[in-house]
Amino acid sequence: MTYSLTPLALKDAPALIETVFPAQKVSFEAQRERKANLGQTLTGLGSYWKGRKPLILVRAIVLGCLLPPTDDTEADLNVFERLLAFDDEGLARRALAANAFSAARLQEMLTIRDPERYFSGRGWRRDLTDDDKLTLYRRALATLGSYEAKASLGKRPEEVNPDWLYAPVWPVVNRHYAHLGIEAHSFPELIEQLGILRYGHRPRVGDTFCGGGSVPFEAARLGCDVYASDLNPVACMLTWGALNIIGASPERRAEIEQAQREVAAAVDAEITRLGIEHDEHGNRAKAYLYCLETRCPETGWLVPLAPSWVISRTRRVIARLRPDHAGKRFDIGIVSGVSERELKAAERGTVQDGEMVYQLDGRTYRTPIKTLRGDYRLPDGSTANRLRRWEKTDFKPRPDDIFRERLYCIQWIMRGGQAEGLPPAARQETFFAAPTEADLERERRVEAIVAENLARWQAEGLVPDMPIEPGEETTRLFRERGWTYWHHLFNARQLLLISRYFQYRTPEDYVFNAKSLDWNSRIANWMNHWEKTNNVFYNQALNTFYNYGIRCFASHEAGRSFGFANSPLPRVRTEIKCLDATALQDDAEVWITDPPYADAINYHEITEFFIAWLRKNPPKPFDEWVWDSRRALAIKGSGAEFRRGMVAAYRAMAAHMPDNGLQCVMFTHQDTGVWSDLIAIFWAAGLQVVAAWYIATETTSELKQGGYVQGTVILMLRKRAPGERQGFRQRLLPQVRQEVQRQMETMLHLNERVAAQHGAPVWNDADLQMAGYAAALKVLTACTHIGGEEVTAFALRPRTRREVTVVDDMVQQAAETASNLLVPEGLSPDTWGRLTGIERFYCRMLEMEAAGAHKLDNYQNFAKAFHVEDYSQVMGDMRPNQARVKRVSEFAGRDLTEATELGRSRLGRLILGLQQMLRETEARVVVEQFKREMDDFLDVRLLLAEVSAFLARKSPEQPVREAAEVLAARLKNLRFGE
Repeated sequence: MTYSLTPLALKDAPALIETVFPAQKVSFEAQRERKANLGQTLTGLGSYWKGRKPLILVRAIVLGCLLPPTDDTEADLNVFERLLAFDDEGLARRALAANAFSAARLQEMLTIRDPERYFSGRGWRRDLTDDDKLTLYRRALATLGSYEAKASLGKRPEEVNPDWLYAPVWPVVNRHYAHLGIEAHSFPELIEQLGILRYGHRPRVGDTFCGGGSVPFEAARLGCDVYASDLNPVACMLTWGALNIIGASPERRAEIEQAQREVAAAVDAEITRLGIEHDEHGNRAKAYLYCLETRCPETGWLVPLAPSWVISRTRRVIARLRPDHAGKRFDIGIVSGVSERELKAAERGTVQDGEMVYQLDGRTYRTPIKTLRGDYRLPDGSTANRLRRWEKTDFKPRPDDIFRERLYCIQWIMRGGQAEGLPPAARQETFFAAPTEADLERERRVEAIVAENLARWQAEGLVPDMPIEPGEETTRLFRERGWTYWHHLFNARQLLLISRYFQYRTPEDYVFNAKSLDWNSRIANWMNHWEKTNNVFYNQALNTFYNYGIRCFASHEAGRSFGFANSPLPRVRTEIKCLDATALQDDAEVWITDPPYADAINYHEITEFFIAWLRKNPPKPFDEWVWDSRRALAIKGSGAEFRRGMVAAYRAMAAHMPDNGLQCVMFTHQDTGVWSDLIAIFWAAGLQVVAAWYIATETTSELKQGGYVQGTVILMLRKRAPGERQGFRQRLLPQVRQEVQRQMETMLHLNERVAAQHGAPVWNDADLQMAGYAAALKVLTACTHIGGEEVTAFALRPRTRREVTVVDDMVQQAAETASNLLVPEGLSPDTWGRLTGIERFYCRMLEMEAAGAHKLDNYQNFAKAFHVEDYSQVMGDMRPNQARVKRVSEFAGRDLTEATELGRSRLGRLILGLQQMLRETEARVVVEQFKREMDDFLDVRLLLAEVSAFLARKSPEQPVREAAEVLAARLKNLRFGE
């Protein structure tokens, strides 16, 4: 296509993301995408990679890096939001795509003068078009008060046909950028034209820590050329899958599906021929359940181990232990339809609180698991035990092992797949049963096949032969089970079934086989509420279990290759390399990375679970990669080695981008030490901070409360201008304050204009505070020396404990300057300036709560900014998405003593006074008490009145609002001499 563009016309122009970014809306959409779980576009290839960034976040960053600002910031923001489908028209189309409103609901919500035009009775007219429906959808959404309320009704932007969703956007975009010659009708056209204007050609986006492939995939979907690399070959494989399976054309998608059906049919035929999954009645196994078994040192009995004997909650199926006195062991019966009482009793299995617990002849026996294992302390302080270390030829425990293994239940699919009389489309009819002697004979047949073929399969790469190396995650496998090779994490049935799939070696086979490994292993626990195995990496660890389930062909295949999303990519150039980020040789105009950091997942260890299966005979192009985790080269997120590796990586990216290129770094941290380290790293790499944004991605999931995900900082960087610039702390501080104030005032002005027109501001206080940090760091990172010390030496030198670096200093100055400017509505700047840190914190948080903000990280950030000693003392709820300060009525007497930060403050006195008024004390009496207790009462009377009036407006408790209003009036109108 021919464009009337001037190449490189935007060569020296800033990027829109340096001044404008709809952080609040991106935050909401990013959280919504995360909550889609397996409905996310890329998770169908393997949910075991947990660090993927939301695609909507990547899209916003790429667009923000390429779009130029004009002299109309509000119009720039409008175009930006339209391109993300965050505008009112986009929201209406997204809602219509989701059929958010029924015809009946719209008639209830709206006054419609000509209902016959739209409706036939309570339903839509059959000849109605989408454009007709949109007329009513726009009106319906206009009745909702917030962006969140509107957006939550619709589909996510990527779930809607883009041609229809963005049809109204292109005329607006073309008008806005007409002075640049832009004439676009799709994202690839827009991206190419912006690339020509900035760089002379289509832009290339790179990511040297590509992980699960979010950045390269979304950049390619927009129309950018992409470069992706990672040290870990599993990350490269997932990125390849994103680009070539999820992003395949419809024709290629059909070919992939057909090929996988053929693989499934061949494996099915082989398993059926072996006769190992069908019983004599024609039923086919869906799952086998196994448990460990060990000998009790007190009684000599063999005891099966499981924390719960519930097999199915919904169908009330349990395993019941029956003593076999002759054999000194327990038979295990499977009972269906038990009572609620029996079900509850079965929930307490034979493993409780780290002990083996069982009853025999009316007596309860308890033995710690560590005693069964024979744990003992080594001279160096580490722990060892008497578990036998398994050998390469092992695939099952030996008879004299401490922990043996036992098949105790089989889930069967009834012959024909359905119960008698049900139509073919009905759900599979299954039942649970204890294994019969015939089942155990089939089990022995499987073990014989594996024993006979294991060495050959390992030599051919059909089964792993890779030893497990010690590590933070992997050492537990030796300690808890004695496993020493990766194939020990799979039992005989799993090794046989999965090895049949590994006979097929296309790249697509590799991606799907890796996905299936995550759901079919000895370390995949049985979920009795879903009647299936969980995935191994549900929590990014190598967990061992006392009982587990395995998937047979039918259930294994159901989750192996089907059900993945399809989002065809435009014709762009893609390249994937498996290498260390410091060895970069390729160029890109924009680098977007999510680097490893202090609390990151140990991917270099846990992905060996997959590498062990995938490393022999990989297909093209995977054969060009090193199929090893290369632990020694992995950049691990702490200490001097981490800083050195990161400086080298980001210096390499800076060297491989043009002078007008941009870098975006995403990191998810609450730890200020890591924040300080990362800034120093980018600084030493020759980069200057130009913007920072905060994206809230919190979740209440227990699995993520350990620090995995809180919120994402988006840091924008450019190459630092050539030449030396000296900086000294004392000279930089005034510059920092000035730059922060300029940035804040600009953003606050735009906030006011947008709020006046659209009812809601662009940014909340956390966004403004983050922008203040960026302004400070922009000043700081422009320097090449600080106090005579070169920045590389500064970044790499060891940190002393509790050291306050110049970065910490500048960020704190920015926080204080920003906070001084963020005066809550209803308080004067003079009053705000006189409040203490805890008083500011409480008032600021009350105002944020009144606006509907309840994210815990906001409380953490402002507590730091206001130098609050312990903000938890004034918190009523600290759940991530439901955080709030205590209500006036919730403060206990101990919270308001002189020993507490709040109790020593004037706000604390006010709260005590309001509590007295709630107990029927008159305002006059409370004021008299203030006079007696406050030596400076006359000086602070109007301040107390103003803060009391603020509480009257912002408190969520009606009685408190009424009391505060009376108290404020009494204080304000107090006559001299009273």
